[in-house]
Amino acid sequence: MPPGGVTTTGSAAARRHNPRVVTPPPLSRRAVLLGAGAAGLLSACSAPAAASDPGVVDVFGAQQAGIARPAPPQRHVDLSVWDVPPGIRLSALLATLGRRAAALCAGGQLADLPPARLTVTAGLGPRIVAAAGPDLPGAQDLPVFPGDDVEDRHRGGDLLLQVCADEPLVAALAVTELTAGIGMTPRWRKTGFRGPSASDGSARNVLGFADGIVLPKTDVELAADVWLDGPPAVRGGTIAVVRSMRLDTAAFHALPVTRQEQVIGRRKATAEPLSGPELDLGAKTPDGEYLIPADAHIRRAHPLTVGAGVMLRRSYNSEEGLLFISFQKELRTFVATQHRMSEGDALLRYATPTASATFLILPGFSADVPLGQALLHASS
Repeated sequence: MPPGGVTTTGSAAARRHNPRVVTPPPLSRRAVLLGAGAAGLLSACSAPAAASDPGVVDVFGAQQAGIARPAPPQRHVDLSVWDVPPGIRLSALLATLGRRAAALCAGGQLADLPPARLTVTAGLGPRIVAAAGPDLPGAQDLPVFPGDDVEDRHRGGDLLLQVCADEPLVAALAVTELTAGIGMTPRWRKTGFRGPSASDGSARNVLGFADGIVLPKTDVELAADVWLDGPPAVRGGTIAVVRSMRLDTAAFHALPVTRQEQVIGRRKATAEPLSGPELDLGAKTPDGEYLIPADAHIRRAHPLTVGAGVMLRRSYNSEEGLLFISFQKELRTFVATQHRMSEGDALLRYATPTASATFLILPGFSADVPLGQALLHASS
């Protein structure tokens, strides 16, 4: 698959051309827990202990890697969404993914390639989560937003694999090793890249502006806005939203730089808010006009104007434009922000969503506690 390519199944069009392609039906709790025919998933390579190599990111912990750590984020992402067909035993599938991730991230598994700060982050889609518990965080799907141009095969999915590394080949080969022979059906897949990170962790996007400036970073901020603190089945997890955006970069770059800055709400060269060194959404000109325009992106998307929490964004540039990835404690944080933007964000004139999904990112795991055990144990 070429970078930025998409592998899909499950749409009405796909079913017309291939009658064997079937949209996954709703799952029962028993199907989630038991499945069938999963013996082949139980074989997996052992995970060596993480070395002191700075290129090695410890896969184990209370939360999965690839969200708040490492910092700054890696330069490349290979993000894939999969469907889990009937008969797959979810506990065996997740345990296998966890063991393979641990081995790969520890280094030495991908020929002579460096570890490159490889991380693997796994999440489950609403269909799977709802079968485990309809009231659990992650059981609710994303709505369709104004301006979405998302085909059925690019919406939703059962399992998310976010594989990040500082070398694109490391990420691509890791996806191959992770998913070999485990029986999942590919739905869609995209790759992305980031420019060099600034001291605050932000990086420039393909529009030429710094992205990822306002983020939760401290343990207190992450606990307040990102990590789920209950129920026990999901404690240490988070809610992810992934959206692929087609950006009209030609039209945006054709604007005078001053107009580009008004669309974003920041200076292009310095990333400073149009209000001055400090963000001040109330600052006005002597004529009473907002220094940061009413339709500027940073105003429409700011938590203070939305009335929601702060998202941890780990977005990447892509062949199409932007691969938006955010993590938040509540899905409402993203939904409320997107609705606020849809009401009048100038940036949306140049951005069209073409893929959209949400996932419960599972709590962290260890060598003794398999990936997903808390969720599956609680629902048994």
